[in-house]
Amino acid sequence: MENSENIKEMVRQKYSEIALQDKETNSSSCCGATGSCSTEVYNIMSEEYDELQGYAKDADLGLGCGLPTQFAKIKAGDVVLDLGSGAGNDCFVARHETGATGKVIGVDFTPAMINKARENAEKLGFHNVEFRSGDIENLPVTANSVDVVVSNCVLNLVPDKHQAISEIFRVLKPGGHFSISDVVLVGNLPEKLRNAAEMYVGCVSGALQKEVYLEIIKLYQFKNITIQKEKSIIIPDEILLDYLSSEEIKAFKNGQTGIFSITVYAEKPLCIPDSGCC
Repeated sequence: MENSENIKEMVRQKYSEIALQDKETNSSSCCGATGSCSTEVYNIMSEEYDELQGYAKDADLGLGCGLPTQFAKIKAGDVVLDLGSGAGNDCFVARHETGATGKVIGVDFTPAMINKARENAEKLGFHNVEFRSGDIENLPVTANSVDVVVSNCVLNLVPDKHQAISEIFRVLKPGGHFSISDVVLVGNLPEKLRNAAEMYVGCVSGALQKEVYLEIIKLYQFKNITIQKEKSIIIPDEILLDYLSSEEIKAFKNGQTGIFSITVYAEKPLCIPDSGCC
């Protein structure tokens, strides 16, 4: 795979294109990826928001792989941070939960997505939802200022997962928590899939091993780590044939590799050991 800056630029360019597409186009491809990826629906984002309060159709680009806001235990008055906020869909659902007394901050590093999200917020008349341009590895958010962090199928696109998790820990208030949906692996992807740029932007080849993902969260002192939801992701043969031969596809399917969407919950302790507060 390419270096971190090249990966970021690739993701930024692709999601700039996605910002100008509709949900139907995005949901019939790999996380909105264009090109020859698929003409049948790639069910990596088969979750439906329609029944969630606060759902805004114009902000739903069909890019998620879970419903983190449904599990995030958001309370009235909370400050909520959405990482990789896109056109604002998860932010608007979170706003319904936190109410007029709370605040929702969306962070995205794609200017076209920030513009689209701000337009949606303006149309909806939401004045306690703010969209900031920034990098998840260096969040434009004050330390210890956020009650809840949510993110939907985004951390798998971030090159430095350790730094991303560290930043989540930094911005959360003591006692705060996160609920994050992401793509993880069990077993190793075939090399041709791991190295495919289209599959990286499609949220698959950038994914970590499930156990490694959870270990990173533990490393940064989060507690009560829980998998709130897990589902298998099946890549259609139509997509696999762009990267693998028929024989390689058969071996891949008969192997021990699994691709999953998981929604993970974890809490920042009220007191951090060696911080002097305990």
